[in-house]
Amino acid sequence: MDSFSIVLSLILVSSVSGLYFHIGETEKKCFIEEIPEETMVVGKYKVELLDKASNTYVQTSGSFGMHVLIKDPEEKDLLSRTYAAEGRFTFTSHSSGEHQVCLHSNSTAWFGGGQLRVHLDVQVGEHANDYQQIAAKDKLTELQLRVRQLLDQVDQITKEQNYQRYREERFRQTSESTNQRVLWWSIAQTVILLITGLWQMRHLKGFFEAKKLV
Repeated sequence: MDSFSIVLSLILVSSVSGLYFHIGETEKKCFIEEIPEETMVVGKYKVELLDKASNTYVQTSGSFGMHVLIKDPEEKDLLSRTYAAEGRFTFTSHSSGEHQVCLHSNSTAWFGGGQLRVHLDVQVGEHANDYQQIAAKDKLTELQLRVRQLLDQVDQITKEQNYQRYREERFRQTSESTNQRVLWWSIAQTVILLITGLWQMRHLKGFFEAKKLV
């Protein structure tokens, strides 16, 4: 693998996504994140409530919280917990595939309540590690820390490549299954046409014999 491919793989593997979105106070919002197996994911969020008087988003009250639900590719719950209005959640994937990340408030307001702005930053792979904390905990030098980062990046690249091979295998199986179904459907259509043609020929023969035309 050349240096450009390595750099490109690092960019693709070390996924970092930051965004904000608006939802109703009682609305649920879900995202799909494709994650390789045995990969740590860290999500940081902050919720603000629309102040209708000033038409600006302000901090929510202390009792306000967000429920975070994480489902794996088999629709099993990896994480289901209610946090404060601002915080972080962490989980590790056990299998490769599409993971659902769903958030909704713990509000019991009627008729939808107010409008919320949710800032969400999801970090996947080695970017989810806090290397400053790791360096302080393990007493690593700058060089040792850099080596640790490179090892984590290589490990994540390996996981991502394995996941891509898994996706390619699934795509190949789906393509083969689709082609096989198309083939059998074509054969079935041909058989139906042949049976219909034979039946029409027999019916016409009987008709001509009844009319004594043959």
